[in-house]
Amino acid sequence: MARTMLHERPKNIRKTLILLLQYLKKHTASLLLVAVLVTISAGANVYGTYLLKPVINDYILPGDIPGLMKMLLFMGGIYLTGVAASFGYTQLMVKTAQKVVQEMRDDLFRQMQKLPLRFFDTTTHGELMSRFTNDIDTISEALNNSFAVLIQSFIMIVATFTVLILLNFKLSIIVLVSFLGMFLFLRYSGKKSHQFFSRQQKCMGELNGYIEEMVAGQKVVKVFNHEDVDFEEFSKRSEKLQNAATGAMTYSGLLIPVVVSISYLNYAISACIGAFFAIAGWIDLGSLASYLVYVRQTALPINQFSQQVNFILAALSGAERFFEIMSEPAETDDGTVTLANVRRDAEGNLQKSEMRTGEWAWCRPVGDGSEVLIPLRGDVRFQDVKFGYHPRNETLKGISLYAKPGQKIALVGATGAGKTTIANLINRFYDVDSGCVTYDGIDVREIRKDDLRRSLAVVLQDTHLFTGTIADNIRFGNPEATMEEIQAAAKLANADFFIRRLPEGYDTMLSGDGMNLSQGQRQLLAIARAAVSNPPVLILDEATSSVDSHTEKLIEKGMDHLMENRTVFVIAHRLSTVRNAKAIIVLENGEILERGSHEDLIAEKGRYYQFYTGQFELA
Repeated sequence: MARTMLHERPKNIRKTLILLLQYLKKHTASLLLVAVLVTISAGANVYGTYLLKPVINDYILPGDIPGLMKMLLFMGGIYLTGVAASFGYTQLMVKTAQKVVQEMRDDLFRQMQKLPLRFFDTTTHGELMSRFTNDIDTISEALNNSFAVLIQSFIMIVATFTVLILLNFKLSIIVLVSFLGMFLFLRYSGKKSHQFFSRQQKCMGELNGYIEEMVAGQKVVKVFNHEDVDFEEFSKRSEKLQNAATGAMTYSGLLIPVVVSISYLNYAISACIGAFFAIAGWIDLGSLASYLVYVRQTALPINQFSQQVNFILAALSGAERFFEIMSEPAETDDGTVTLANVRRDAEGNLQKSEMRTGEWAWCRPVGDGSEVLIPLRGDVRFQDVKFGYHPRNETLKGISLYAKPGQKIALVGATGAGKTTIANLINRFYDVDSGCVTYDGIDVREIRKDDLRRSLAVVLQDTHLFTGTIADNIRFGNPEATMEEIQAAAKLANADFFIRRLPEGYDTMLSGDGMNLSQGQRQLLAIARAAVSNPPVLILDEATSSVDSHTEKLIEKGMDHLMENRTVFVIAHRLSTVRNAKAIIVLENGEILERGSHEDLIAEKGRYYQFYTGQFELA
């Protein structure tokens, strides 16, 4: 039974082919050799069958046994040559295909890392993962199998037709008629199956999305006893998929039986009429034997060719989705200011250093080709900043604020007020629509993004840990960190006490996003990761929202040490964490509603006071 393809046809085959050929061109020599070996293999098959004519006419009928033995040895050599060529192109094609796929996968991952955060906000993780799995796999399968088989099938069909006409033109009319019938059925079946396969793909996507949603929300489902309702909805979607799949399989399943049946009918008619031709002397016995073997073999290359065309189209569809990601505009970075290690000479002047000194400075190019070194202090300012994630919908509406080196600034407000957006603009995950954000007096748009982000550390509410040891996860904040620095960062974040209780300590392996740890422990590791990077600017995006009060106090003690002489932005969920902030900024609808110390804002009895006393919900 032919494999089914659950992919829509590519929208622009020509464009996709041109782009895919750019990858194949790098391996032109290998692919040409594959084509030559495929031609030899197909040619050996066709020529070996043709040799039945002289074997029967020149050796079997005259009774020339010695000549027959020589001819059989010659035929054996022909077929062995075909086998060797087949083995050669199969192995070479596998290696070439996997190399091409590796290059595509590497380029895709590299492209993913260059894309702006806005792209990931609008694209689901499952959709991105399907590019690395389903789409790349269809390309790999087509290159591994379809490329060579398509060439071989095409050569076999053309060569077989040519030889049939040469052997006996009159008999070939029967074959041409049967082939016309095959072609018409293939066209009809392909059109109908494509309609059902497209519907099947849509239904399958809807069903998979529903299953994923239900699995992720099992706690909610069980709490509200929603199992029966969910199963009823699942059954409806499953039935729609069943109907679409039945139609698709009905037409695709008819392909081989119908083609084989037409082939058998063609063979029977050709054999009967060929027998009368032989009796009448219109064809010799050797030609008839060879002719009938060719007729018997015609179904296979036609079946293969029609299937490989579908696989090729599926691969082009996957390639089209691959190139859609590759054509996405990369994150723009026009920054020229870089970050460098510096040291001070005898006179106290800054000088660039190749060694890690623990002191940093911004290297700003000037007109004459030289550089000006500006000490990295952590002075962050927003000047009339306006920004919106979507046009006509401003998230920040003319925000102006500052954080001097060493100050702790707390951002408070309800969901959607713009707290996290401020942190995203400092990181240049997004660029402002108007106004500017400056860092040590430099517009952040002038700073190269990699260097800007090296000077910052962020602790997010949603902690993400990677597969690896605890030490590796902490070292993620500073790849050059020594074990002593890792342990010091863990102690600073009050994570050392629980790490040492684990069976393998700092060498304990984490997997599944650290699911073998509690949420609080994962958050402590995230804080240790930020601490080991030793940044001048620290952004805490509700970093203690997932821990209990006792753990929160332990974190706060460590964070007090970490925040010394650093500029800190705290996005607060619990107001108890911001009481000692230098300034508390209350945001509402993208605007600064209040600002001041904890005591001043309590005295004002405004929105912060309402948050603090529970009169207004803080989220």
